[in-house]
Amino acid sequence: MSKPALTLKWFGVYLMLLGLALAAIPNLLLPLFFMEPAREVWIRVVGVLVFNIGVYYWFAALSESRPLFLASVYTRALVLASFALFAALGLAAPMMVLFGAVDFLGGLWTLHALRQERRVRAGIPG
Repeated sequence: MSKPALTLKWFGVYLMLLGLALAAIPNLLLPLFFMEPAREVWIRVVGVLVFNIGVYYWFAALSESRPLFLASVYTRALVLASFALFAALGLAAPMMVLFGAVDFLGGLWTLHALRQERRVRAGIPG
């Protein structure tokens, strides 16, 4: 498995675990991040969606789906920008930005692995 694939595989594991927690036990997880307990079903719906994205990342990694690797870099940056905007507008708790930052850092990890792989293929040292 390539290094870019490994980044998506491990990020997929993170998303699957987070998704399971949000779907099954959101009110155990949310207070850990200074967020209000959930009273409606939406956080569980988000958990199912997050879990599903994690599954997609897992299978993209197994199939070495380079286009999805690159697309994930852009979309994970968008998550940080969106969550930061939501927090700035008072629509979400500022702690949401932490979740966006994890996505963004995962995207940077994937981007670094893609660039490193491209340099190796081109025979460029370091």
